Amino acid sequence: METTKAEILGSRHPLLEMVQVAFIITDVHAKILYANRYAEHLFGYVKGKIEGKRIRALFLEEDQTYFLSNIIYLTAYKNGFEGEALLRQKDGAKIFVHLSTNSFKEGGEIFLSFSLHEIQRLKKLERERLEGQHWASLGKMVEEIAHQIRNPIVSLGGYTKRLQRASPSSQKGRYYLNQIFRETRRLETLIQRVEEYVLIPRPTFQKNNILEVIETALRAFSKKAEERGILLNLETQTLKGDWNLFIDKDLLMTAVSHILENSAESFTNVLPGKRRKAVNIALWGNDVSVGISISDRGEGISKKNLNHIFEPFFSTRLDQVGLGLTIAKRAVEENIGNIQVESKLKRGTTVTITFPKDRRRKVRRESIIPESQE
Repeated sequence: METTKAEILGSRHPLLEMVQVAFIITDVHAKILYANRYAEHLFGYVKGKIEGKRIRALFLEEDQTYFLSNIIYLTAYKNGFEGEALLRQKDGAKIFVHLSTNSFKEGGEIFLSFSLHEIQRLKKLERERLEGQHWASLGKMVEEIAHQIRNPIVSLGGYTKRLQRASPSSQKGRYYLNQIFRETRRLETLIQRVEEYVLIPRPTFQKNNILEVIETALRAFSKKAEERGILLNLETQTLKGDWNLFIDKDLLMTAVSHILENSAESFTNVLPGKRRKAVNIALWGNDVSVGISISDRGEGISKKNLNHIFEPFFSTRLDQVGLGLTIAKRAVEENIGNIQVESKLKRGTTVTITFPKDRRRKVRRESIIPESQE
């Protein structure tokens, strides 16, 4: 009799098998007649094995006397129950859920329904929603602040230039003006970097040739490199197979440009002729992933500072803002990639970016239809 009821209930509620919410139906005595796939998965039961059990199998022992009894009563005779509950999975592990219950009639009989949302999943969804709102509101705020600050900074820099051209008589006066101009330029750069970080767009994934993207980024940086006497070397020998990758090319170029800038800055205190000023960019790949390594033999990073390099505004140079690698990291991660840094003081630094070769699911990449049915 119960099997027939379960079949009827399941067939009349086919959408319940698709939703990412655990849904259970019991008779008025709290015997489970139907559980959707997500409920079976959530509580660790194989298909059909949860049906026929009492709902108390999902409740902690200490909650069966009062808590469960009250829920059954409220569900069967009142307006149902809604609230948080600590339940147990088949293996005894505890799980925190948001529980909503109700009752309904079918074929003259009363049934109880239990809808369960895993709290951790709800919190994750809520966190993602709030994070999206946070970046949106932060972006608007930063834009407004930048607008309000940029105008007086530009004016201050302009007036400083005029005073410099007026050639003040004292050496001290010229020094002060140079310092003012230098700090205004630094503030302008700071505003630009903060705007760039906060306003990084959501990625738009398209098939791009990874070599072409990197070559474009190198061309854009080549003038700066030439002015500083830095040689850029590109190696592609270990990049095998298809060079196409589903990425947002603008985000990747943003990341690469900031990493190259960091590499160029690493030669600032290197004595001329002491060490060759060269940055090596290597592209490599296999069937699983594609990587970009950017290496220099500059100043390097001390072990104690290596854990802080991605932190906003962290820099060992007083004339730098300290947002370059922070922006690079976020741009890579928005692109569903990974970034790692290896460095030794006075020996140089290597930054490695990796992306999955093909992030599309198998159902989009290849046919899964058996040959006999094609």
